[in-house]
Amino acid sequence: METKLNVVLIAQTKLNKDFAKWVYAHTYEQGGGGGFFADASDTQCVALTAIRTCYSANKPTEIIIKEGKRYFERKATDGEGGTEADRLIRHIMRSKHTSTIEHISYTFAVEGLSRSALAQLTRHRFFSFSVQSQRYCKFGSGDRSGGFDYVKPTTVEEDAEQVFFETMADLQSAYDRLRKAGVPAEDARFVLPNAAACNLVLSGNLRSILDFYSKRKPGRGAQWEIADLAERMREEIVVEDPWTAKFFEEA
Repeated sequence: METKLNVVLIAQTKLNKDFAKWVYAHTYEQGGGGGFFADASDTQCVALTAIRTCYSANKPTEIIIKEGKRYFERKATDGEGGTEADRLIRHIMRSKHTSTIEHISYTFAVEGLSRSALAQLTRHRFFSFSVQSQRYCKFGSGDRSGGFDYVKPTTVEEDAEQVFFETMADLQSAYDRLRKAGVPAEDARFVLPNAAACNLVLSGNLRSILDFYSKRKPGRGAQWEIADLAERMREEIVVEDPWTAKFFEEA
């Protein structure tokens, strides 16, 4: 049956609990109530640690404790809003020292993506993928799946819809008949179309996701489905980490 794309952020970079407790205890002494650390996001703490490690005499474990107050409590001096931490990250991004944000990663559940879009997605080599198998998962009408789901292109409308839906039904019937004839699922899948939907888990670091977004976002000439995926990923990240919004806008 026809399906729609669903993208959910299921995990992201978090500070180790023991490390966070240790930092909190030290920053509590500096500002009370945990000081600046109580309000700093985990991902910004990781970004600050990576960035300042490249330029500071302090050890990575000391960066937040010794330099966090300077960056998280002071207003940005570049006039663009936020804190000095925001300013520093903006400066690093514009200077293309983006290896420092590779330490921040996000993992998504992606459901209802066509095999056509999957082929485009896997060209982005710095992502990690775990994809629903058409070899081990069975897509017969009588199987637990109830048959294969598919994605209908946005350009298929009115009279063309009948042709499209009839073709999907014919291919489902062909798959079912091959299975009934004793053809294993791994070979019967050869008749499934590019429109066949799949589910996957996708992980990427922030640098690779921004690179992907810059190439696939709406308005850059990417096909509608993968552009929709790129936009959904951006939306999920920005909700959790609002400080990243500017970098998606500039991508």
